[in-house]
Amino acid sequence: MRVQSAYRLLTTLLPTATLAARTPPSCASSSAAATPRGSIMPPSYTLAQKWQVSPNSWVLRFQLPEGEEHLGPDPTLPTCIAVHHNGTDESGSPAVLKKSYSPISHPSREGEFDLLVKSYEPRHGGGVGAHICSVEPGDGSISAKLKAKRMMHGSPTVSRRWKRVGLVAGGTGLAPLLQIARIVLADPDDEAKVQLLFVNRRAEDILMKDELDRMAEEHSDRFSVTYSLTGSDVPESWSGERGRGDLDIVKKALPPPAGGDGSTMVLVCGMDGFVDTWGGPVCRGPPKTDGSKGPKIQGPLLGLLKEAGYDESEVFKY
Repeated sequence: MRVQSAYRLLTTLLPTATLAARTPPSCASSSAAATPRGSIMPPSYTLAQKWQVSPNSWVLRFQLPEGEEHLGPDPTLPTCIAVHHNGTDESGSPAVLKKSYSPISHPSREGEFDLLVKSYEPRHGGGVGAHICSVEPGDGSISAKLKAKRMMHGSPTVSRRWKRVGLVAGGTGLAPLLQIARIVLADPDDEAKVQLLFVNRRAEDILMKDELDRMAEEHSDRFSVTYSLTGSDVPESWSGERGRGDLDIVKKALPPPAGGDGSTMVLVCGMDGFVDTWGGPVCRGPPKTDGSKGPKIQGPLLGLLKEAGYDESEVFKY
């Protein structure tokens, strides 16, 4: 019912052409998309290194094909790839599974890129993450297609765009936000301050903590990170925040609302329920004519960030 209501509201706010059809969209899913076997697989990227960063998560460094300097055409813009894997759809029939991953490395990295991947248990209609994490350095590779640049409120640009940037990450939702933080902090002409709120269940689930703490020390005047744990067994010795989020954490860990004046942006990424809690659901328009997923629709701003007084133009939901 909530998705239907959100869509009805969207139809009053957006032109019909933007929505593409009157069929109600579905909430964006973190599961892999499936297409029949037999389609042409995209380019391959060979695994050079991998290292474990949590009980079920890995950082994997892939080499670009010979002759390619950067993963994307513009080394200043965030990148994202769709990994293709021969698996099965939800019914168990052979299918090519596709799942999107944002590198955690800066897009200007030459000759390689890093992915942060969680290895979920293989299942029908899923298992792309388990496949990636099972690849071994040297002769192992993945097939992936570079996705179109992501438009964030009309522009894909990150550098020198805002004065204050808030990042709200849940689990592996850290990946695209970490890349954005790297882009902003690496630009010597960008003075934006970046505040990351990273929410996990347990301390051992905090991904890339050493790297995040290093970044906070190296860019102490521009980058800060706040950790929050949601588990029921958080030890008394834990000095960070507790819970998935509330208005007090918003005030402590994120830049304040700026009335939509263009100076502030808060980006949210995580599982569907996490994004829903913070900014309301991201929905999808009707499927495309080729059967692929429809375009993502930001939808109205809801959740904690709405309660905290942010303008819709100040929030972008992955």
